[in-house]
Amino acid sequence: MSDWMVTRSPLPRRRSRALSPLREHLRDTFWFAPTAAMVGVFVVWLVAQELDAALVRSLQDGGDFDTLAELLRFANDAKTVVSAVGSAMMTFIGVVFSISLVAVQMASGQFTPRVVRLFVRSRITKATFAVFLATFVLTLLVLTSYDSTPDPRAATSVPLVQSVLTLLMVALSLLLFVLYVNGTLRLMRIGHVIARIAAESFRAATLMPAAAEDGEAAGPGPVTAWVAHEGRAGVLRDVNIARLVRVARGHGVVLRLVPRIGDFLVPGTPVLAVHGGAAPPRRALRYTLSVGVERTFHQDPAFGLRQLSDIGLRALSPAVNDPTTAVQALDRVVQILAALSRRPLDAVVHRDRRGAARLVRPVPGWTELVDLGFAEVRGCAVGAPQVSRRLLAGLDDLLLLAPPERHEPLLRHRELLRQAVERGTPAPADRAFALLPDRQGIG
Repeated sequence: MSDWMVTRSPLPRRRSRALSPLREHLRDTFWFAPTAAMVGVFVVWLVAQELDAALVRSLQDGGDFDTLAELLRFANDAKTVVSAVGSAMMTFIGVVFSISLVAVQMASGQFTPRVVRLFVRSRITKATFAVFLATFVLTLLVLTSYDSTPDPRAATSVPLVQSVLTLLMVALSLLLFVLYVNGTLRLMRIGHVIARIAAESFRAATLMPAAAEDGEAAGPGPVTAWVAHEGRAGVLRDVNIARLVRVARGHGVVLRLVPRIGDFLVPGTPVLAVHGGAAPPRRALRYTLSVGVERTFHQDPAFGLRQLSDIGLRALSPAVNDPTTAVQALDRVVQILAALSRRPLDAVVHRDRRGAARLVRPVPGWTELVDLGFAEVRGCAVGAPQVSRRLLAGLDDLLLLAPPERHEPLLRHRELLRQAVERGTPAPADRAFALLPDRQGIG
C-alpha cells in the first residue's frame, strides 16, 4: 500500500447539529434578507433622526446659531445628492435584477435546473438586493426629515447624521455591486458551480451523526404504531430532528423515519414507525416534517450526486456534446464517494441527552450512492473516450480507497463500462484507447 493511502485522512467529523431546519428554509427564500434590511434601516434611521434632533437642540440651547445655520446650508446641499441617490437606486436595482435573471436562465439551460437554487442561496446576491433596497428606503426617509424653514432659531431637525449615513450606504452599495458582478460571473462558470455543489454535499455529510448500530435501524422490537402523512403532497425536504427527539423521549418511544429525505410523499403515506409504545399525538408531531416542491442539501447527502449526474448527462447529450464538463462533474463525484467510502451508511441514529436512541433516519447506502454517481453517466460514455477514461480512473481510485466489502458495485460498473465500450467501438485501437484509465480524460 502506498504512503498516500496510509496517511489519507477521513472525512472530517463534526458534532451533529440536530437543530430546526428554519435557518435552511430562510436561506432558500429570497424575501427574508431584503425585508430584514429594510426593517433594520428604518430602526437605524430613527436613531439617526434622534441624534440630529439632539444636535439641533444642543446648538439652540447653547446659542450657537451660526454653526446651526452652516449645518442647515450643508443639509440643503446634501438634499440634492440624497434625491439623486434615491432615483439612481431604483435603476441599480433593475440592473441587478436583470443580471440575475439572465444568469439564472443561462445556468439552468447549460447545466441543470437544479443549480438555480445556488443563485437563490447566494449570500452576495441577497446582500446586494438588501443593501440597495435599504439605501432606497433610507433616502425616502431622509427626505422627509428636511426642515423647510431657513431660520436656525425655528429649525427642529437638520439631517446631518442621516445624510452621512446615506452616503455610507451608497459607498457600501457600490462595493457590493462590484462583488455581486464578480460572484455572478463565477456562478456562471461550470467549475465554480460544480465546486459549490461538492462543498454543499460535504457540509451535509459532515453534519450526519453516527450510524445506527445493529438492531437500531429497525428499532428496538416490533413496530407498535404508524404515523401517516396528512399534509400536502411533495418532496420530503427535511425533518425537525430536535423536535422529533424531544417527542420520542417524552413519550418513551423510538421513532423511525420511513421515507428517505428526497422521497415524494402523498397524503396517507406512512412516514414514521413507532417502536415501544403508542404513537404520539398529532399536535406533538406538527411541523416536524417539511414537504416542498424540490429537494435541498439539508439532511440529503445524495442530492449533490444527483445534481452532478444531471450536469454530466446534459453535457453528454447530442445537443450539447461537452465531454469536458462531464469529466469535471466526474471529478467531484469521485471526490464525494471517496470521502464517504469508509463511512457507515444506510441509517443514522439521533440520541437524546442521555444517549438513548430516539430517532432512526434512513440514508442512502454505498451501492445506491455509487449507482447514483456513475450509472447514468456510464450509459452515455460510449463514444466519448474522454469520459470513459476518466470514469475508469475514478473507479480504480475508489477501489483503492474503499474497503473490500464495498468493491462489488465499483467492479460491476467497471465491467459494464468495459462491455459497453467493446460493443460500441469496433476498432481494437479505439477500444484500447477508450479503456485506458486517465484522471484527466484525455490530458
